[in-house]
Amino acid sequence: MNLEYFIAKRLITAKDYKSSISAPIIKIAISAIAIGIIMMMVSVATGIGLQKKIREKVSAFNGQIIISNYDNNNSEVTTVPISKKQDFYPNFKSVPEVSHIQAVASKAGIIRTENAFEGIIFKGVGADYDWNNIKEYIVDGKVPDFTKALNEDVIISRFLADRLNLKIGDQFNTFFIKEEQGKLPNSRRFKIAAIFNSGFQDFDATYIIGDIRHIQRINKWNENEVGAFEVFVKDFNEIKSIGNKIYEETSSNLDTKTIVEKYSYIFDWLQLFDFNIVIILGVMILVATINMVVALLVLILERTQMIGILKSMGANNWSVRKIFLYNAFYLILRGLFWGNLIGISILLIQQQFGVIQLNPENYYVNQAPVYLNWLYILLLNLLTVGVCFLVLLIPSYIITKISPVKAIRFD
Repeated sequence: MNLEYFIAKRLITAKDYKSSISAPIIKIAISAIAIGIIMMMVSVATGIGLQKKIREKVSAFNGQIIISNYDNNNSEVTTVPISKKQDFYPNFKSVPEVSHIQAVASKAGIIRTENAFEGIIFKGVGADYDWNNIKEYIVDGKVPDFTKALNEDVIISRFLADRLNLKIGDQFNTFFIKEEQGKLPNSRRFKIAAIFNSGFQDFDATYIIGDIRHIQRINKWNENEVGAFEVFVKDFNEIKSIGNKIYEETSSNLDTKTIVEKYSYIFDWLQLFDFNIVIILGVMILVATINMVVALLVLILERTQMIGILKSMGANNWSVRKIFLYNAFYLILRGLFWGNLIGISILLIQQQFGVIQLNPENYYVNQAPVYLNWLYILLLNLLTVGVCFLVLLIPSYIITKISPVKAIRFD
């Protein structure tokens, strides 16, 4: 064993191979490992990051499970109220997986200024609304306080503010159409308290957020009547099963729908990222292993005489194979070292400075989000080492076919 270790160390640390025919092959193999781990790390971090960020945005503005009245016919605008006096409100005790529940109501309207007008959906929220979900998207102003008296403060998107030429502190008129034909629309004057920018065009071009009591008064609802309930869960990965539990725990006149069902076109698109990530991982590992196999074969052929000498000294096939596997393992570690160093640096730069920008119309985000998880990085490294090492056992089998007599005479 000491002899094997000495020779292995000699192979690893010797400078003679750097000037031999194997030098460029070894450099390519190390580079392939490094580039492979960089590509895998970036694809996993950005792929998962994009999925999580879009999921968070959709949840922030819609909740994760929506409880509404069947009579609303899946409309964004709530016309038939629901009583707040429910067993599941304000605490959903029968479903412990629920982390928060809030009452909301929506109504279509038209914002009218001196020079422009825009159709919008006014989303009414109350004292139970969790502002932490959308605080990161507030780019100007501060969230209003709806826990006290009715006020006219609203949050509007940067998109709508720019189109209507409005800014913080400006006031504007909004006209709400009544469901009864022939009735004049209700008019309300609101003041901009904050501006948000989610980068999600479906929300930014449509919603403004204000006090739910405006909708209650316009619809002539009492204070205990709302349009729907938005539910947040502790583990989004279990949203389907939790949605089924919530459906079973609500009355027969109420419907429940997860945002995965409501925005199926978005989540179906996000699932394609999982397939893309798997393809990238497979291709990168394949390229890395092919290069390592070629490098090991070149090393074996280049050390044929040494193999013959070792066998003539009594070394068995497995002992000689281990020497070359040690060397290959060292080359893999070198590639992983540089790959991890460069890959993590790229991800940290993107996470802190957002260098890579994306078109929000196509990707729903302004910049490529990064999900840096050290467990994933460790697993990628272990996967690369494991696959490469197992594959390298095959070319190392050639050593068993080398005859000591012929190898010593090999030139």
